[in-house]
Amino acid sequence: QVQLVESGGGLVQAGGSLRLSCAASGSIFRINAMDWHRQVPGKQRELVAEITSAGNTYYADSVKGRFTISRDSAKNTVYLQMNSLKPEDTAVYYCRIVVVTTTTRDLAVWGQGTLVTVSS
Repeated sequence: QVQLVESGGGLVQAGGSLRLSCAASGSIFRINAMDWHRQVPGKQRELVAEITSAGNTYYADSVKGRFTISRDSAKNTVYLQMNSLKPEDTAVYYCRIVVVTTTTRDLAVWGQGTLVTVSS
C-alpha cells in the first residue's frame, strides 16, 4: 500500500559528500514523521536524523554539523545531505516514514536500504 524507494548511496573517500533520497508512494493521507537510520554488522540500528510534520529536526550527536535532513512535502520525499564523511559513517542507511492511511494510524514503513561506504 505504501512503499519507499531509496537512492544515492555509493562509495566515497573520507571528506566527501553524498545525498540520499527517499520517495514515498501509495495511499498516504498524512506523513507524521520522516527519518533516517543506519546499521552496521554487529550493531543495533540507530537513528541518524528525523524531521517531524511540524518541520522540527533531530540529529544523532555523531552527525551533528555534518548531516542535514530535509523534505519536499509536495513530492513526499526526504533527503539526507551528508558532508565531511568519515569511515565510521559506513553503513546501510534506511529511511522510514510514519504515515496515516485510510486504514491505519501511525504506520511505520521502511525503505529497502542503501549502502554508503566511506574509504580512508
